[in-house]
Amino acid sequence: MHKVALFNGKTINVDEANLSALSSAALYGKGVFTTIAIYDGKPFLLDKHLRRLRHNSDAIGLNHPENSLGEVENQLDQLINENSVVNGRARVAIFDASPSRMWSDDGSERVDILIVTADQRKVPARLNISVSPYSVNSTSPLAGVKSCNYLENILAVNEAKWREFNEAVRLNQRGEVTSGCMANVFWLKGDQLFTPSLSTGCLAGTTREYILENFDCREVTVGIDELLNADSIFLTSAGIGVVPAAKLDAREFAESVHSLLDLLPPHKKTRMSTK
Repeated sequence: MHKVALFNGKTINVDEANLSALSSAALYGKGVFTTIAIYDGKPFLLDKHLRRLRHNSDAIGLNHPENSLGEVENQLDQLINENSVVNGRARVAIFDASPSRMWSDDGSERVDILIVTADQRKVPARLNISVSPYSVNSTSPLAGVKSCNYLENILAVNEAKWREFNEAVRLNQRGEVTSGCMANVFWLKGDQLFTPSLSTGCLAGTTREYILENFDCREVTVGIDELLNADSIFLTSAGIGVVPAAKLDAREFAESVHSLLDLLPPHKKTRMSTK
């Protein structure tokens, strides 16, 4: 993470960004965030990210000031210049900084907005993935919301890494393929591209949306056998771009040459060697 951040529109050192310990954000993780790819010094798909931030804020009852969100684009440009970011990523988080009404009589409302930048993530050229034992609840009020309470996703990906996989596919309570722990999932069978329907509880990722706009892709509700019988699997997110899978548990996949891999800017394809 880069040293300079923006907190409520003010330039600060990242160590100076503080939330009240009694805020709803600190006590319950009440807040939403998005990770934005930066290519050639410009945020990628920013309109999609801001639209999702608004939608997710409404979904959890977070009354963000519209004028503050409207300033995010200018503030992000300012921070990119301040940190001299060429190719990297940014995180925009909106926190409910209001005192928790369960622990305080203070009825005031306050929202904090934090913007930070960092270098690109180092991602293997191809991923070894597994099936996660942790299911997604598609009926949860947080289904499809990129909440700051991301611990369940972190525990799921850590469990996969403990078993020496890079990522894992998560199923919902009905056994339907939903997503990766930290990414959306696509797969190819013949010439047809597929991805889970939003009804499965998967996140409406901005990269997912961009792919749907540019490819003939069917949104489906299927079980894990469909992935095991696929020709190729891809994980996608703003943080990693589009990365093919080398393996799903014991099932190995041939290296893909699908044009999906050419969708994002060329410099995003710089990868670590696959182990």
